[in-house]
Amino acid sequence: MTSARTTGPTERTLSVPAPHGATLAATEFLPTGDPVDDAPTVVLAHGWTLARASWEPVVRELLSHRAVRVVTYDQRGHGRSTWGSVRSQSIKALADDLAAVVEAVAPTGPLVLGGHSMGGMTVLAYAGRHPSVVRDRVRGVALVATTASVEGRPEVRGEALAMAVAARVPLLRMGMFVPRSVLRNLNFGEGADRAHVRSTVRTIAGTSLATTGRYFASIRDHDETAALAEFADVPTHVLVGTRDRLTPVRWARSLHDGIPGSRLTVLPGKGHMLTHEATDTVADVLIDLVDAR
Repeated sequence: MTSARTTGPTERTLSVPAPHGATLAATEFLPTGDPVDDAPTVVLAHGWTLARASWEPVVRELLSHRAVRVVTYDQRGHGRSTWGSVRSQSIKALADDLAAVVEAVAPTGPLVLGGHSMGGMTVLAYAGRHPSVVRDRVRGVALVATTASVEGRPEVRGEALAMAVAARVPLLRMGMFVPRSVLRNLNFGEGADRAHVRSTVRTIAGTSLATTGRYFASIRDHDETAALAEFADVPTHVLVGTRDRLTPVRWARSLHDGIPGSRLTVLPGKGHMLTHEATDTVADVLIDLVDAR
């Protein structure tokens, strides 16, 4: 970090109407001082079976260095967000939920978008379904531990998703005990902080099996490679850990290769939960995107 630190942010809880009668819970973080002129609004989407709180370490680090407005939100069926009338949700439909959030919290002005895991998939789908917003308003994109497609033969994709489910199924929800060490090893890399592991396990345990299951097919079939062209003129940074067992390095490299001019950061020893494991690095990426003109 190179700039002087600012004072801490204030928070405001928001409720955002979304398609099919859902309500999305969001948090608006505001710097104590006035935002920098022409500063973008940073909107962050979380991963499968997680919640908006998974971004909070990064948000607080970002706001300690830049006076910008940040909005996090719970994706449909996660955290305090409702399902509405639907009983399943595609990644493309999650893009429309993100569009509803943007329309509600930042209908005009520049944007920086960040997505972790399924949240990154959401951002990619958003570019495919709302390309004019990306071209006209998005100043930068951070894609954290995510992929444009779950690559490989169908049986390989199934194995990858089975691993993801194993990493995400709440403790005791299926009548069996999942050792904390298993959850830690699937979600985190080397030297994981115990408090971060505990908070992640609590969030996973608070996610219903219905929500876990309703996204399975959509993630398995996720393919937004056609949308990557929309990022050609948008500063984009891809981040991945070498110990990420859910969205491995080869998928991140493929994502990076598909976005001309994008940057790729591979973090040795880090796992899937980079918002906790590499908070400073993820915040630095967002700061660079905020500062881009």
